[in-house]
Amino acid sequence: MRIHHHDHYPLRAKGLRDFGHGIYSVDSGYLRDELDAVHLLVEKGRLAIIDTATERSVPRTLQAIEALGLSVESVDFIVLTHVHLDHAGGAGALMAACPNARLTVHPRGLRHMLDPSQLWASVCSVYGEEMALREYGPLTPVAKERIIQTPEGSSISLAGRTLAFWDAPGHARHHVFIQDSQTGGIFTGDTFGISYRELDTPKGSFIFVTCPPTQFEPEPLKASIERVIGAQPPAVYLTHYSQVRDVSAAGAQLLRQVDQYVDIAMARRDHGPERAKAIEADLHDLIGGQARQMGVTLDDKTLGNVLALDLRLNADGLSHWLERL
Repeated sequence: MRIHHHDHYPLRAKGLRDFGHGIYSVDSGYLRDELDAVHLLVEKGRLAIIDTATERSVPRTLQAIEALGLSVESVDFIVLTHVHLDHAGGAGALMAACPNARLTVHPRGLRHMLDPSQLWASVCSVYGEEMALREYGPLTPVAKERIIQTPEGSSISLAGRTLAFWDAPGHARHHVFIQDSQTGGIFTGDTFGISYRELDTPKGSFIFVTCPPTQFEPEPLKASIERVIGAQPPAVYLTHYSQVRDVSAAGAQLLRQVDQYVDIAMARRDHGPERAKAIEADLHDLIGGQARQMGVTLDDKTLGNVLALDLRLNADGLSHWLERL
């Protein structure tokens, strides 16, 4: 059963949005509203789910499938941009709920889907086990025979609609972009930055680079961003948060920021144990200032709250990058 656009506008309140051409986003509910999107791609009654958010988000995704008049048996693919837990933490649980689905993952992420214990240990070391369980839920392994590895140049077919995979390093070495053959749109995970909808202005979408620990690499990141710009897609679909249409302007902003991030990090290189805090303060000045230039009118406290988690992670990522130099 195909649901037409106008049939489910009331579901917007539940975080389901229809972008046309069978592309939908659902708000995963991770941490706060409109922070973390799960994308659904529907073709001839078959379904691909792009990124899963956390185990706690799986019920929302299942509700969205039902709202679209589809069933868990309709899901052919669960597609991961990369294996960070706000993108892939729910993969095992969602695979368990979708009997016909196969999971796609970059070869570098395969081992974490087969055995997520290392991922779990990592998140527990950062957040503590209690918070890890509350925010992420337990991680479920996926059987190897249900996994498709997606290196550069691979593709899958959703009822004849091709999804092509590109390597997308810079944010993480196990990251891919996914281009939809029907629209040319690209699902970019985190490598094409973060653009929260509450930061939209009449000038367009405000966007900023995300570089958490531990695999920030400036030159590969710029090459990945340039590849998206060069493809001239009509839209990109970010996990944080969903559709951005002014792709060339957003990409130019990201390219400038990569260099600015590097300059900030290098200036604080010898700053000792307070280095990450100093970098974080510099990032708040940079990104907060750019948001204001873009016309963002949120009060300072609200803007600071929107940016806080990402800029703290970015500061840690830049500090970690300095240690690898």
